[in-house]
Amino acid sequence: MELGIGMFGDLQHNKAGQIQPAKQRLQEIIEEVKLMDELGLDFFGIGEHHREDYVVSVPEIVLAAAATVTKNIKLGSAVSVLSSSDPVKLYQSFATIDLISNGRVELTAGRGSFIESFPLFGQNLNDYHELFEEKLDLLLKINTENPITWKGKFRPALNKQKILPRAVNDKLNIWIAVGGTPESVERAARLGLPVIFAIIGGSPSQFKPLFDYYKEVYQHYNHDLDKLQVGVHMHCFFGEESDAVADYYYPLYAAQMDRVGASRGWPAYQKNQFDYGRSKNGALIVSDANEAVDKILQMQELFGLTRFSAHMDVGAPSHKEMMKSIELYGNKIAPKVRAALKS
Repeated sequence: MELGIGMFGDLQHNKAGQIQPAKQRLQEIIEEVKLMDELGLDFFGIGEHHREDYVVSVPEIVLAAAATVTKNIKLGSAVSVLSSSDPVKLYQSFATIDLISNGRVELTAGRGSFIESFPLFGQNLNDYHELFEEKLDLLLKINTENPITWKGKFRPALNKQKILPRAVNDKLNIWIAVGGTPESVERAARLGLPVIFAIIGGSPSQFKPLFDYYKEVYQHYNHDLDKLQVGVHMHCFFGEESDAVADYYYPLYAAQMDRVGASRGWPAYQKNQFDYGRSKNGALIVSDANEAVDKILQMQELFGLTRFSAHMDVGAPSHKEMMKSIELYGNKIAPKVRAALKS
């Protein structure tokens, strides 16, 4: 099982409501990815958002910068909002980073949980589902054919058009990010694509039927089971002492949940939600190293994971605390998880 870290580039908010300078946070992210690479973590993913509380609107730019200061870690999006992107440009961008990084780049495509990118790039929300279907079809075709001839509804047609540059080995590794909809799970499995589930609330066990459904459909379409890849993306933060890290992290986490919830009509985030999330049956891993190891192994046993992604910057902890959390993950948690899986 690969062990890595996902981020969205959350920006800090001080008590006066002032937001951290974007320049500062972007430079911190590059330092954090460099540390992940030095510690031997398997991958890093950065998400795409177009809101003032997140700094990253173009994941490929951050990944290109990270590629120049790392040597081994895989680099990918988490996620690229494909519905409002141009698949041609997206492929070209990621293929370029793949060449810079000597084949370490992945692309994770999703529909996105926010809708800001649709009006920003002139897309109609009424076309939400059709846009993703068509653009995913084009992206996958670009990934396997060159030159390409293609025609769709939302983009000008392509006629024997070369898409350049090409990724290392002429092909990108493309994942699909899903929430909790069977439709998204079925699509990924039918196409034989790796899938990563965002489990950010409730009980992870509720997702077991979706994992089973993915594997059932994957087999139905005669895809090679030896190539099946499934992962989870869960909110995590690590400290030397479990209660102390929870006390530090709760105000930051709750504030971000409330900022997101304000636009969605959610009630205020409560401490009992946080405490349940940290329990054995919950979806939060905010703890010391030993508790984190136990819970990650629990997820692997429950789902048969090939990848675990710790989403570590929700609510924008300080750079100092982020570095400590990454160090714990790389030095204590990852080695114990790997040793347990080998035994």
